[in-house]
Amino acid sequence: MSKEITSRAEDYSKWYNDLVVKSGLADHSAVRGCMVIKPYGYTLWENMRDVLDKMFKETGHVNAYFPLFVPKSLFEAEEKNAEGFAKECAVVTHYRLKTDPNNPGKLIVDPEAKLEEELVVRPTSEAIIWNTYKGWIQSYRDLPILVNQWANVVRWEMRTRLFLRTAEFLWQEGHTAHATKEEAITETTQMLDVYANFVENWMALPVVKGVKTPNERFAGAEDTYCIEALMQDGKALQAGTSHFLGQNFAKAFDVKFSDRENKLDYVWATSWGVSTRLIGALIMAHSDDEGLVLPPRIAPIQVVIVPIYKGEEQKAQIDAKVKGEIVPALKALGISVKYDDSENARPGWKFAEYEMKGVPVRIALGARDLENNVAEVARRDTKEKKAYSLDGLAQQISNLLNDIQSNIYNRALQFRNEHITPADTWEEFMDILENKTGFVAAHWDGTGETEDKIKELSKATIRCIPLDNKAEEGVCILTGKPSAQRVLFARAY
Repeated sequence: MSKEITSRAEDYSKWYNDLVVKSGLADHSAVRGCMVIKPYGYTLWENMRDVLDKMFKETGHVNAYFPLFVPKSLFEAEEKNAEGFAKECAVVTHYRLKTDPNNPGKLIVDPEAKLEEELVVRPTSEAIIWNTYKGWIQSYRDLPILVNQWANVVRWEMRTRLFLRTAEFLWQEGHTAHATKEEAITETTQMLDVYANFVENWMALPVVKGVKTPNERFAGAEDTYCIEALMQDGKALQAGTSHFLGQNFAKAFDVKFSDRENKLDYVWATSWGVSTRLIGALIMAHSDDEGLVLPPRIAPIQVVIVPIYKGEEQKAQIDAKVKGEIVPALKALGISVKYDDSENARPGWKFAEYEMKGVPVRIALGARDLENNVAEVARRDTKEKKAYSLDGLAQQISNLLNDIQSNIYNRALQFRNEHITPADTWEEFMDILENKTGFVAAHWDGTGETEDKIKELSKATIRCIPLDNKAEEGVCILTGKPSAQRVLFARAY
């Protein structure tokens, strides 16, 4: 069957790639390292985006848009940020092509159309935004600025994978400006909580909230807060970040304000973002060898109805029931439903198709079902099938969708909790990474040198220092030096 995918046990990476393409989420493009997000995948992104956008606005943020191109001189202004992204930058040097005089069928760069200043294609927007904020901010009355933008960014990647790592991807990036350090830190942690709420309650994916080590911080940040999730193969994935930028960008772009005492001070800043990478996390955390498993709260289609009939008379009876009663009742409860009465495929093929696409609930309805006032209802997460009465069917389905959402989360939570393992020695640390995988809770001496050495030897990084960490005296797994707490290590995407 053409829809079959490689099993996770056989080749997890190929399983993922097969699933992304065959479920209709995305496809490879003619541009190396870039992807085409197909309508089904884009609807999934829209659902995620719409929930997050509402959350942002409920916390006082507004949307704006800033240019895709950043003058190189602006990009260079904050040195740590520029250095951190330099290797991933795409750069525009010319603004025109012309016909090759030696080959009229070819276009070449017009050497006379060289830009006076090279433009960096946006890898992140701090530089262009803080240059703009300089003109917006004069007084404490102009603060805070709570701006978000939905945009694309380009980070030139040589080794790419659909959704997880592509040269161009979609994201949102919040950039806020504040009068005090305390207000900026509150903003940073608030947005981390927003992300955790979304990922856990809509994506059904448990996360660990933590802070990054200095080595792993966002370039130009004072502190980077993150949410870390665990995939089914035992690797971690960073699902969102929120950065306290201090006054670094304000100083780089000379953004000052008059405070209430009429004294000049530099503005305090934050930035925070999530991307289409979340779709990759969603796939790898929940899906199985038959296809996607999507949480109902963000699934593009929550319920699909497939008629089973012989002849036009039976079809007309089923149509009347579905179109006249069932679909309107489901929609009235805010449930997205598709009635697939197309004649180009048999019911069995449709069942497999919607299983591959991860539709949470499938309803099969035949002529005999109508006589018995029941419908066969299949849930995607457990593959259980059960007869439901047609009386009050919509409310029953609504309850079932809530149950599926909870079950998917609890299953992922159990897996995550079973894969956080303490290690007290280097031997235990490596044994867990090689044989059990997942998060390893281990002591570290707090130095960047040791962190780098552990990464070199094990290919594992410190994913975060959990915010709810308990103080615990111990010794570093590598150096034996004193440590006051455990941190979470893992191999990661």
